[in-house]
Amino acid sequence: MSSIEITKSNFQAEVVDSDVPVLLDLWAAWCGPCRMVSPIVDELAGDYAGRIKVGKVDVDAEPELAGAFGVSSIPTLILLKKGEIVERAVGARPKAQLAQALRLDEHVTAAA
Repeated sequence: MSSIEITKSNFQAEVVDSDVPVLLDLWAAWCGPCRMVSPIVDELAGDYAGRIKVGKVDVDAEPELAGAFGVSSIPTLILLKKGEIVERAVGARPKAQLAQALRLDEHVTAAA
């Protein structure tokens, strides 16, 4: 499963109106830790395929979205349900730690 590029113009349709929880990866091309987390996010997308949607927000291209989420450090991963933040994790971490920090099993099971 691949991720979706999230922009200001598709945020409502892809995130707020989503029937499943949405994991947003807020990143930038110049960010080394972001590049380390990206394949982990892709793995999580595969692990939870059909149960979550994964979106990527380039903070340089979408500063208003980054600002709306109060992002001051990247990578920042945010789990949303119906457009509301339910979990947040900042920084590069191993896959298991990210899944645990975001409480994916709990939120995805509850949504399924």
